[in-house]
Amino acid sequence: MSTVSPAESAEHESAESAGSADRAEGFDRFRYAGVFALLFLFGTETFLVSPLLPTISDDIGVSEAAAASSVTAYVLAYAVTAPFLGLVSDRFGRRRALLAGTVLFTVSNAAAAVSTGLALLVISRALAGLAAAAAGPAIWAHISETTSDRVRGRALGLGMALFSCGQVVGVPLGGLLAGLAGWRSAFWALALGTAAAVPLLLRQVRPTTAQGVRVGAVRGLLAAWGVPTLREGLLVNTAFHAANLGAYTFLGALLVDRFDLSVEALGLVGVLVGAGSVAGSLLGGRLGDRARAAGRTDLPLLGLWGLLLAVGIALAAKGPGLVLALAGITVWFVASGGFVTDQQTLAGTVAPELRATSSAWLTSTMYAGTGLGAWAVGAFADVSAGTLAVGAGLALVAALGGVLLSRVARAAAVSRPAGQA
Repeated sequence: MSTVSPAESAEHESAESAGSADRAEGFDRFRYAGVFALLFLFGTETFLVSPLLPTISDDIGVSEAAAASSVTAYVLAYAVTAPFLGLVSDRFGRRRALLAGTVLFTVSNAAAAVSTGLALLVISRALAGLAAAAAGPAIWAHISETTSDRVRGRALGLGMALFSCGQVVGVPLGGLLAGLAGWRSAFWALALGTAAAVPLLLRQVRPTTAQGVRVGAVRGLLAAWGVPTLREGLLVNTAFHAANLGAYTFLGALLVDRFDLSVEALGLVGVLVGAGSVAGSLLGGRLGDRARAAGRTDLPLLGLWGLLLAVGIALAAKGPGLVLALAGITVWFVASGGFVTDQQTLAGTVAPELRATSSAWLTSTMYAGTGLGAWAVGAFADVSAGTLAVGAGLALVAALGGVLLSRVARAAAVSRPAGQA
């Protein structure tokens, strides 16, 4: 049995005091204003470059394909480094990881704003991915360990909703600002917004002492895969996002092929995607909290989210008429938001000493699944057939995996010693 470090003790005491406050007053959203602001900014950052690509490429004198390598740099830096940085957060505390990531995120966006060539732009985006990889898992772990079980899903769902709002609201605002004052102004706005969150983080995220290293770095990095419930959750996560985001990669092409939609109409579909994600995140958090209040700690909704994803993708790919296709897209992303919220709840609950590492692995397996799914859909000559076969098919696999995962979680809860969290 592992010993409890001073940091874990302090963090558990913080969680207990937060839980008392939650029970007495309900979930205090303002207590998390700093980390919620960061999640909104991270959501904006993830897709900001896409609408700015033509302007950026013209300004720095490179092709759009070359400028797009800055997006690849961000994603790769996040996916590769997140598990390592999640381990750092688990061992040395949330505050350090959060503040280091926030400062680096500020600097990286300022560097992007002053980029005059491709090299600095790509480096700045890689640094932004590194910064998000340091702060992101620490944020989810901080929310999980400072809220009571009664409201944890609601808190994580709100955080995920704000991340989605960054994509739905932040990206268009960034594009509008870029149109008024140039593309660099969008990155300056991100840098200033991130810097403004620092005082809130200093006040709202308490310092903890170093936890120390109990096992080697490699064993610590892979420890989440040694916990049966987490291992099953990561495998289901991979399959779900191979269906979800893998198919989403081709959603624009699918809608153009089926309904000949204009670029402007596709932009409105993007708003529908974000609205569905926000609704699903909030709904998933509340339903998860109600299930746990009723004594269900086995994530009973995971299979449902996978089934709804399959239905939504099938309607988008083959549903008769545009209205049914758009309804399918809404269901698709409600399922996506609910699933991701449940998964973050799983990562924040099953193994408290691995909260940030587990959350980081969720992101890495999400990117892995996305790449696998996009490759599989792209292998079909007919995008509708590929979306239906790969998207809906893997969603059903994820639904089955979600049911099995619920059984694993239920068995783990039964075998857990009395009184253990």
